[in-house]
Amino acid sequence: MKIRIIAIIYTLILLACGLFLWNRISNEKAFSIDMLDLNTKVDQISDKLSSGADTEVLEKEFGCEIILLSDDSYESENNYYIKEGLSVFDYMENGVIKGKIAFSARTQEHEALIKSSKTQLITLLAVVYAAGMIILAVIWYFYIRPFNKLKDFAASVSKGNLDVPLNMDKHNYFGAFTESFDRMREELKQSSEREAAANRSKKELVAELSHDIKTPVATIKATCEVMEMKYREPDIQDKVSVIKSKASSVEHLVDNMFKATLDDLDELKVTPREESSLIINDMLGDLRFYGTVEQKGAVPECLILVDKLRLEQVIDNIAGNSFKYAGTPLEVDYRSESDNIRVILSDRGKGVPEDELAMLTTKFFRGSEAAESGKDGSGLGLYLASRFMEKMGGGLELRNREGGGFTVEIIIPKVK
Repeated sequence: MKIRIIAIIYTLILLACGLFLWNRISNEKAFSIDMLDLNTKVDQISDKLSSGADTEVLEKEFGCEIILLSDDSYESENNYYIKEGLSVFDYMENGVIKGKIAFSARTQEHEALIKSSKTQLITLLAVVYAAGMIILAVIWYFYIRPFNKLKDFAASVSKGNLDVPLNMDKHNYFGAFTESFDRMREELKQSSEREAAANRSKKELVAELSHDIKTPVATIKATCEVMEMKYREPDIQDKVSVIKSKASSVEHLVDNMFKATLDDLDELKVTPREESSLIINDMLGDLRFYGTVEQKGAVPECLILVDKLRLEQVIDNIAGNSFKYAGTPLEVDYRSESDNIRVILSDRGKGVPEDELAMLTTKFFRGSEAAESGKDGSGLGLYLASRFMEKMGGGLELRNREGGGFTVEIIIPKVK
């Protein structure tokens, strides 16, 4: 039961008891009366009345009410005295009732006593009420409030919110219990962080392996195409066809796995290091399996800050797209700047519609020309190439080539 409901019930009970006792005090009519004193006064009043004394004088002298049988209001006055609880005595002469003598039991002292009793009742009720409220407040502060905090904390933890600590109050009854709960939260948080890190590491590994497998598979397919054109023997053609088919199956499976992993991860690790710019020559030399590469200049010799594996993937992706969709030789040129070197890769194909250029580095986007060609693709090559270069501190610039074709400039940062 909530503490405020208990407080309301307690207040109502005290009010009911107070009203009952107040009415009992107000309606009290039984008083202690000195009957010997009153009988003595009655005898004295009777003697004086018999001697002809004035009733008004006697009423003032003895503090009483006198009514004679001969008075017209005798019956009504007599009934009033009885109703109000006055002490009524017979006034007799020669054994015959001549009237009534009434004494009020409610003296000033008694009225003062009633008033004092009511005051004491109010004081007692106030003290009891205050004591009860203090006890309830102590119970709420030291027992119920900490328990409510524990309840709210448990609800928060059940929803997975492990960042908000449970503050410990060493003065409450649940102090040690609170500390244990907060330690449990910290352990759960650390466990959750370890689990998240392990899951992320697994996703990174799967994504890296998936993407890395694509490059040798593409090389295998390109080599198979060369062998199909070079060797016409049926036996060799059959074997090359099987290898090419299996390579396509592997590529398709890897694409599916890579897409599923990338949707969750949306990030691959890039670790730039100082390298010689001459490594670009080796990467471009490996492109001979894709098609013809025409070098228009020499690589500027300098130190560059790159992740070698990721840069190789960037060049492979761009070159692979060029050979797949344009089907022309790939021209390579270079330009040195103060902070960067640019590797400029251009084909002689149809280019890309201008309204699609800005979307080419968007995840899963494939241009209309690529979609209409009927050739397989995931729409991830240029997206990943752009992300990798951004992580290295460089970038990609894409544009259509004047006179026809498509150009990609790879911006590679120099070591400062």
